[in-house]
Amino acid sequence: MSSVRAIAKQVGVSITTVSRALNNDPAVNPATRERVIRAANRCGYTASVGKRVMSSIGLCYTNVVTVSDHFDATVLGGITRGIDERGFDLVILNMQRDIKANENYTQFFRRKGVRGVLIRTIADSHQVCVDIANEEFPHVVISDRFDEPRVNYVDCDSRVDTTRATEYLISLGHQRIAFSMHNTRDRDHLDRLAGYREGLKNQNIEFDERLVLRHPYTTEGGAAAMNMAATMRPRPTAIVFADPQTSIGAVKRAYELGVRIPDDMSIVGFDDRDARRAVYPTMTAVCQDAARLGYEAARWLTRNLDAPANGGLRRTFPTFFEVNQTTAPPGRSGSRALTA
Repeated sequence: MSSVRAIAKQVGVSITTVSRALNNDPAVNPATRERVIRAANRCGYTASVGKRVMSSIGLCYTNVVTVSDHFDATVLGGITRGIDERGFDLVILNMQRDIKANENYTQFFRRKGVRGVLIRTIADSHQVCVDIANEEFPHVVISDRFDEPRVNYVDCDSRVDTTRATEYLISLGHQRIAFSMHNTRDRDHLDRLAGYREGLKNQNIEFDERLVLRHPYTTEGGAAAMNMAATMRPRPTAIVFADPQTSIGAVKRAYELGVRIPDDMSIVGFDDRDARRAVYPTMTAVCQDAARLGYEAARWLTRNLDAPANGGLRRTFPTFFEVNQTTAPPGRSGSRALTA
């Protein structure tokens, strides 16, 4: 880890200027402050709080904090395992609430006492991740991808297996297939929507926007999607779901409505861990290992804090498609409309 003196020598300014820049003194020229901060991040500088060197990693949300959601909770389990290997603690940060107007991101993170951040974001706040990367603050974005080479990330590519799942339904004889996704734009759901559209296109079935059901990724959202699908005329004979909780909510609601799965309607769910086994019948699903994303991100970040690696982390893991008991050829009652 570098000292203030070494940073001052590298940037070509005084020790006092470095100290003021790191402490967000408004008297420091903005361009000088930016050079100091980049140099500090590049060489792994860590401020001390009293006699104690900071030893926390931040789990940083650029939008709404969703740590209690199924996916984030699973990712958090992997993160905890990864940071424990190096003796780090975890701090959850809400950037919408906590960052001050006159702070850059590095100053915000240092004020919060974290040495590096694991970032959860959505499509509309990608620029935040790019700005953090441009400051060269240690970071990894979890479950997203970026063209900007400075942004470190880990994610799963679920587009290919969503295409495979859609084509599998078509091979069973389904022609009218709905797609249920989260109503907030992020990389995962846009990937899965693209995979669904590609599967239809590959089998010469025209995409119909009316069959895209957008609801929150909750069990209630899944129930709402099933309500919509069950009352359509003609009714879809299959639905592809982009989230575990909506998949579970849809299966439960189908039972309440008297929709027989898979006789009346086939369901392809999505699974981050083991949700497909939490319903009856066991769900056909596109599956990813969310805990692995958290673990790999935390492991790489904590190992590169004291000895920054040449080159960043830009890794995409595959998903897999598992056929179980919620998919079958469309039954003779497949076009029958129900009343919710």
